[in-house]
Amino acid sequence: MDVTGKTRVLGIIGWPVAHSLSPLMQNAALEAMGLDWVYVPFAVREEELARAVAGLRALGVAGFNVTIPHKTAIIPLLDRITSEARLMGAVNTVKRDGDELVGHNTDGPGFIRSLGEDLGLDPAGKRILILGAGGAARAAVASLAQAGAAAVVVANRSVAKGEELVEAFRGSFGGTQFAVMSLDMPLINAEAQNFDLIVNTTSVGMGGTAFEGLDVTRMKPAASVYDMVYAPWETPLLAEATRAGLRCANGIGMLVAQGECALAIWTGTEPPSGVMRRRILAVLER
Repeated sequence: MDVTGKTRVLGIIGWPVAHSLSPLMQNAALEAMGLDWVYVPFAVREEELARAVAGLRALGVAGFNVTIPHKTAIIPLLDRITSEARLMGAVNTVKRDGDELVGHNTDGPGFIRSLGEDLGLDPAGKRILILGAGGAARAAVASLAQAGAAAVVVANRSVAKGEELVEAFRGSFGGTQFAVMSLDMPLINAEAQNFDLIVNTTSVGMGGTAFEGLDVTRMKPAASVYDMVYAPWETPLLAEATRAGLRCANGIGMLVAQGECALAIWTGTEPPSGVMRRRILAVLER
């Protein structure tokens, strides 16, 4: 890839970003599309966010992804955000539109696309348990409700935080029942047979950590388990689901799908299917 004076610049801001796989997969897709664009990481501390956004605006950067811890804090620094981003309460993709910076959210659509591609699952009419109540959980809850889920239950250590999350959606999705429960494993095990899908949106699983006491064998045979964690590739939760004969997937599919959605927003063209995933797998399998 040759960078010239005409090369358009994309990037990702966050703290930290050295671990991000986005530059690898985005540059692979840009090259496959034959575009004179380049995607680079920008490490931005929380206290420097406003200055960083002003700098990206002044430099004429075509667009950028937003990751932890800036997805919510960046909203007031943008000229406008889409209805999708407003619903999610977070921005993970910013596009320059003339003189404006417009915030989008591709996490939700990326998650739903991954469910279909990696699990063959359509959320419509399904009963789904969400583990956690953070930003990733909000995107999952909103996108599942949009997709027509019959019921979405949030399990979180702080029930009050879970209630705060679902309360934001109760008035918007009349076809979906919302509920909250404690992240109490005996209680979850007792209800496991009622769910078609369990989604882990927490950091549990990173470094081999596990949900002690969670028994996925209580789920119905046709149920699925989705873990947004993808490092390690097979988390303890996914290992248990595999042993139980359940369909399961990690978060690589969501990472790729949200990235493909973002690139389509920036360029106006759908990236070639499979390029981003193959680039990531080539690195992770080394």
